[in-house]
Amino acid sequence: MSSLVRLAQVTKKIVRPMSLVQRHISTSKKNQEVCITNTELTEHEPQKRNWQSYGFEKDDETEDLNAMHATGFFSITLCIVGGIFMFAYMPDYNYKNWAEREAFLELRRREDQGLPLIDPNYIQPNLIQLSTEEELGDTEIVI
Repeated sequence: MSSLVRLAQVTKKIVRPMSLVQRHISTSKKNQEVCITNTELTEHEPQKRNWQSYGFEKDDETEDLNAMHATGFFSITLCIVGGIFMFAYMPDYNYKNWAEREAFLELRRREDQGLPLIDPNYIQPNLIQLSTEEELGDTEIVI
């Protein structure tokens, strides 16, 4: 970006006013004679830059630039920053935070009542029906 700024500054220095044209004449005698000619230049409109449209306005350069900057601002600010903001503060659809809070509340309740944190008989043993040894046969049981 800084190179573009420098290039713009250099091109401004190169452009000379057209009202007075000077031609330097040098001869073999090393005389430094200067011949100044006054040429009458007609009034002309300033040269237009070689402008290419950004695709918003093909006739007016300033409106095209304004539309380009506005589009860039709104797309960056509203879409990206607003999208990140919405994603960061959207509700917990999987209830992960709720499950964590509920687990901590249950642990605190069990500690206050003097119960073990995890009950070894979470499901009552009389409700579980296991297979007999005869039904299992030679099936390997890995614990």
